[in-house]
Amino acid sequence: MLKAYDDRDGHIWMDGSLVPWRNANVHILTHALHYGSSVFEGERAYNGKIFKSREHSERLIKSGNYIDVPVPYSVDEIEEAKSLVLSNSGLKEAYIRAVCWRGSGEDMGVASQKNKVKMAIAAWEWGAYYGDAKTKGAKLDISKWNRPSPETIPSFAKAAGLYMICSMSKHSAEAKGCSDSLMRDYRGYVAEATGANIFFLRNGEVHTPLPDCFLNGITRQTIINILKKNGFKVFERHIEMAELEVFEQCWLTGTAAEVTPVGKIGDYNFEVGDFVKDLVLDYEKIVRE
Repeated sequence: MLKAYDDRDGHIWMDGSLVPWRNANVHILTHALHYGSSVFEGERAYNGKIFKSREHSERLIKSGNYIDVPVPYSVDEIEEAKSLVLSNSGLKEAYIRAVCWRGSGEDMGVASQKNKVKMAIAAWEWGAYYGDAKTKGAKLDISKWNRPSPETIPSFAKAAGLYMICSMSKHSAEAKGCSDSLMRDYRGYVAEATGANIFFLRNGEVHTPLPDCFLNGITRQTIINILKKNGFKVFERHIEMAELEVFEQCWLTGTAAEVTPVGKIGDYNFEVGDFVKDLVLDYEKIVRE
């Protein structure tokens, strides 16, 4: 049985220093704990190398700018810190979490500009996000919660607060025996899963929701590039829920999810076929190059 995340051996990088894992703590009046003023990145290392590491570091800084949590480190400094954390962990296959947040300080109301932005990086072993779904296909519920309009929240940031409805949706899905939940956007179009982008196959062509109100994932972009290089047409567009009936195959993409086939969404069934199985293998090759 895995230990709780606050009770492990090793070290976590915090603002320039490697701190013993169990001592990597923040104060109870940390602003991010009360107001969600936090951004983060999830990354994977394969054979001791973080896949698209620099792109993740660049996005972390962009996310901080979106929600007025300026990351106090440059891309190069973040890269150096991640390299140190991975080396110190002794892991070749690892998940890396970089997080920035408004700490405790003079402000404890909604405003927090007097509170310094803090940063930490941790690495740990994390296997397949959806367990055996890579061979059997994940089963998805359909969430009652919709992704918000960009006019209501900075929806292109990888910000902690945006994941509240994702957690609620995933909890509900798990209670029904599902791996995850499909979320619609504020207009009712197909959007994404709670922590992964989604793709569909029909007649040899790929369709994926246009990321105009949710995160355009780095893995999503990688998969689109793989598909186009292999000569497949990829349509990024608004997808109606009723279209799920006509799609043949479906899969999720994300740093944690990697490429995971989907066998069922609500009452809609999909084949875990050769197309998505080959894509799983293609992605596995790319990340280990």
